[in-house]
Amino acid sequence: MPKDAKTTKDRILDAANRLFYAEGIRAVSVDAIAEKAGLTKRTLYYHFKSKDELVTAYLESRDQPNLKLFSKWFEDADGGLSEKIEALFRNLAKSARHPKWKGCGFLRTAAELANMPGHPAVQVGAAHKHKFEVWLAEVIAAGGGSNAPQLARQIVLLMDGAFSTMLVHRDPAYVEAAGEAAAALVQVQLSAKGT
Repeated sequence: MPKDAKTTKDRILDAANRLFYAEGIRAVSVDAIAEKAGLTKRTLYYHFKSKDELVTAYLESRDQPNLKLFSKWFEDADGGLSEKIEALFRNLAKSARHPKWKGCGFLRTAAELANMPGHPAVQVGAAHKHKFEVWLAEVIAAGGGSNAPQLARQIVLLMDGAFSTMLVHRDPAYVEAAGEAAAALVQVQLSAKGT
């Protein structure tokens, strides 16, 4: 592979990230991505065999940065476990106030591909959500929370529900309310354990 192949591939992924996130995967053509990347469609297809492969790579490229961001928000938050969990939601609300915010790219892609549950991009999205849930269970357990896997799942449901509701209402107050509910769930678990 030529020395600049990684750079070209990164340019394609950057263009795909911007366009897919802003407009949706079905609305964006391969031609538009190639144009945004400043390449020919042939060059794009040299690096990605199909649009489906590019959509999958788009989500793969978002996986670790998103997980690291949640981890940073958690670590940077003051207070105990319930305050740190609520901080995740407060930071999401802050992000949702940005004019370019379009929700969770993983959920939006899964919704667009709902009739294709075996699609590799749907599998990448499911794996990402699972990694987040496992990480959440780990930080809950480390923070003294009991029944961490169940509590993590409940918080994920609150978070993903808040993502969906914010897309409908365009109101970050929903994610803030979900954060308050998540913090209350954590506090109940901590109180029951006597922590």
